[in-house]
Amino acid sequence: MSLLVLGLSHRTAPVGLLERASLTGDAPQRLLHAAAAAVPVGEAALVATCNRIELYADVDKFHAGVADLSVLLAEHSGVDLEELTTHLYVHYEDRAVHHLFSVACGLDSMVVGEGQILGQLRDALSLAQDQHTAGRGLNELFQQALRVGKRAHSETDIDKAGQSLVTFGLERIAEVSGPVAGLRALVVGAGSMSSLAAATLARAGVTELVIANRTPERAERLAATLGARTVAFGDVPAAMAEADLVISCTGAAGIVLGAEEIAAAAAKRSARTPLALLDLALPRDVSAEAHRIDGVHLVDLETLAEAAQSTAAGALDVDAARRIVGAEVDAFGAAQRAAAITPTVVALRAMASEVVGSELERLDGRLPELDGRARAEIAQTVRRVVDKLLHSPTVRVKQLAGEPGGASYAEALRELFDLDPAAVQAVAGAPARVPLQAAVGGDSA
Repeated sequence: MSLLVLGLSHRTAPVGLLERASLTGDAPQRLLHAAAAAVPVGEAALVATCNRIELYADVDKFHAGVADLSVLLAEHSGVDLEELTTHLYVHYEDRAVHHLFSVACGLDSMVVGEGQILGQLRDALSLAQDQHTAGRGLNELFQQALRVGKRAHSETDIDKAGQSLVTFGLERIAEVSGPVAGLRALVVGAGSMSSLAAATLARAGVTELVIANRTPERAERLAATLGARTVAFGDVPAAMAEADLVISCTGAAGIVLGAEEIAAAAAKRSARTPLALLDLALPRDVSAEAHRIDGVHLVDLETLAEAAQSTAAGALDVDAARRIVGAEVDAFGAAQRAAAITPTVVALRAMASEVVGSELERLDGRLPELDGRARAEIAQTVRRVVDKLLHSPTVRVKQLAGEPGGASYAEALRELFDLDPAAVQAVAGAPARVPLQAAVGGDSA
């Protein structure tokens, strides 16, 4: 497997660009199919969060893979390729694995150590599985990344070094509005981030929790679990005027809370503290004009990105997590390299077995007078000799294959013993690559 990662995140791109590049509607599915159908690509997965958009692909050609995936990301995100390219990062093979494992541990998050990324990686894998764009390679890779992330969170205190984006945002709100406890809160949206926000507010002790969502049933289910009440989505402006804190994360393609609605809500408030708005959506739900409205305190992803740069996580916990990532990358690479040579070793032993069988048949023809016992003894002796001759080299080659550059040993075995590539491929159980459209019967665009 030759893993390629191509993407952009809060570390390489301004929030405004991430907002314009965000994938809405069925764009993630269409991008996945287009990526997996590209000529250099065998498998593909997409990680799309409010802080990053990354394509993971198994490619047979590095430069062609980078070129094709860059064009596809530009086409499906709607951002000009030239502008997008200046903010893209590319990782390949071990560096790509290292990047994914770091992401899983929260080391590459806006809020270092946050654990929500594990759920987002699970969602990314599920989407690729559902769309039939992830095969054995990416499945094993993402499953291992999830295990590495869990290990980092269980063996270090990186959870204390970081926190969820919701908690981080509420801390920025508290700097102006004071503690969340005792506030009246409105949550707009009922997806995973909004649900996390609502649950966090309930635990924090808000005096009132109101939930609004375009699909009322989802809002009602969430409200029932938290002892909250719901309002119709069309009544959000009126509910906003009665709230002290509004958190919005809907996944809508356009602005949900406009400047005029926010200004009107702020004007109706009699409280001295400003109306606090926390926008966790990408693209944004809350108009950026709210930053300039009197009586309003807006914290959005751009604000959080700036604050995160000045927030130091626990250095010891981060270092410990990084050591875990380094060790896991080495172990994963060694296991992958060792596994890659197994089909060649099996094919070699199968060829040796065929040669032994053929020679024993010739012996039967030349010495038909041999009795059954003698034939069995000769056959056992020949097979034992072949097994002994092959044992040490095949064990050693598996060990060597686990080291960096170990792939060359499989090639050496194939050349030295003139193994049929088709036989090795058959042992590996990997059918020849076919276009994704033919495999799933769908359109790539």
